[in-house]
Amino acid sequence: MNEIVWPTIDSKHLIVDSKQMSILEKEMFSDGMPQEALMEKAGIQISRWLLKKKPLLKHGITVFIGPGHNGGDGAVIARELFLRGFNVQVWCPFPIKKTLTNNHLNYLTSIGVTKLVEPPDPNGKELWIDAVFGNNQTRNVDDKLIKLFNQKFHKKYGKVISIDIPTGLCPDKGVPFLDNAVKADYTLAIGLYKIGLTQDSALPFIGELHHIDVGIPTSKLSKVDKKIFKVTYDDIKNIDLPSLPKNYNKYQRGRTLLIAGSQKYPGAAYLALKGAISSGAGFISAVLPGIVAESIWQVAPEIVLKETMQSNQNGNASLFSALRNIDLSAFDSLAVGPGIGIDNDDWQKSKDYLMDFGGLLILDADALNRISESNLGANFFLERKFKTWITPHSREFGRLFPNINSKTNVGLALEAAKEFNISILLKGANSIIADNKKVWQLFGTDSQTARAGLGDLLTGFVAGSSAIDLTLCRDISTDFFVKYVLLHSFAASKCKSGSNASAIGDELIKLMRNIKTRQIS
Repeated sequence: MNEIVWPTIDSKHLIVDSKQMSILEKEMFSDGMPQEALMEKAGIQISRWLLKKKPLLKHGITVFIGPGHNGGDGAVIARELFLRGFNVQVWCPFPIKKTLTNNHLNYLTSIGVTKLVEPPDPNGKELWIDAVFGNNQTRNVDDKLIKLFNQKFHKKYGKVISIDIPTGLCPDKGVPFLDNAVKADYTLAIGLYKIGLTQDSALPFIGELHHIDVGIPTSKLSKVDKKIFKVTYDDIKNIDLPSLPKNYNKYQRGRTLLIAGSQKYPGAAYLALKGAISSGAGFISAVLPGIVAESIWQVAPEIVLKETMQSNQNGNASLFSALRNIDLSAFDSLAVGPGIGIDNDDWQKSKDYLMDFGGLLILDADALNRISESNLGANFFLERKFKTWITPHSREFGRLFPNINSKTNVGLALEAAKEFNISILLKGANSIIADNKKVWQLFGTDSQTARAGLGDLLTGFVAGSSAIDLTLCRDISTDFFVKYVLLHSFAASKCKSGSNASAIGDELIKLMRNIKTRQIS
């Protein structure tokens, strides 16, 4: 069994679906944790979070109390804020069904909290707290309630906070049950992050996502199956990559080969090479189209040109004539795809060289498009017996794996990784990396990294970084892949001198030096 060592298994990192969360809660209750105690803890922790943001509270608070235990959490929040001297009122859009929630509501009215009879006015400046359904919602909600919340959200007279899950949003898919869901300025995830909250489709609804810790024991978290981890820039300080011995020469500091670019897309080659250089790999070689090969010495004299690729009549690169003259066994990693264009006949002739490569094969962009249009299709991965990493965006993924279906992108990536025994980076606003056992969900990364060209930079960076680490760890695991992707995104977010690939590459150089010397903070 492969042990997950990064990030740690804790409530800040683990992502679960609604069923897994319900199972964990039931286990805690069967162990002796009273439901009242968990509700109190959740409500008080949220109240403490709110008290640190007092400007949100200065115009008063309206808590929408739902019929179940999510409503009970809201009632505890209302009580705590009222007792702190804030103007609090509550409204129950549905009849209360849970005894515990009803008891809390009765106590609120007994201490002087106003219980509204009619819906509150969305034109007011008070904070609205959505404590209606939470993790247990399974179907569409009254459209009038969602429209009321979203009228408040769009007028921006006061903020909207959703407790656990915005009302109307599926906690497993991250999409509205019907046509719409509550749009919140903040969503406060109780206990663990629910998988729907971290999907790209949920971004218009959740606002800022924050975690509310209720003390779920680590012993229970470690037993959760289908482990999915939320990874953010905060986790960079805990990245630990191998440091090479100081006496290693350039050939011992990672040997990578990049096959990139074409007459049609020459820029992709430059970007991929910049990424490889940024990694600090000791020996970077390339197979390039003639138009790039002629000038590469001027912009990247450290690159060793192995072969020049010809182009077909459409300007797409031909790999076969170059690959047959190269000893691929000399390289730790091989990256193929950025900007090479589509040439199915060429792929049929050249695929065996890539299939037999014994190192780490990294396939991006047009390499994936060539595979999806080939006779083998995705079965190419099954016939290849060595480690393979791929980096599709959603459309490329759909072309590669047309028969794979899932509720979420996490499920898509995991199913494809399992079926074809590969590691996958499924690119998106919240990119996903998966292998046949584990999934990492990047969250809160910089949207500026979602631009043309930066994927080519990433491919080169992954190729160079993996080549370095393969010199010490011959069987690097997928968590290395995750770290490279996270570092690439972080470098883009920190780049002060511009957001072009060259500037981001320079930022990556500094970042990698800090990581290797343990100076990152």
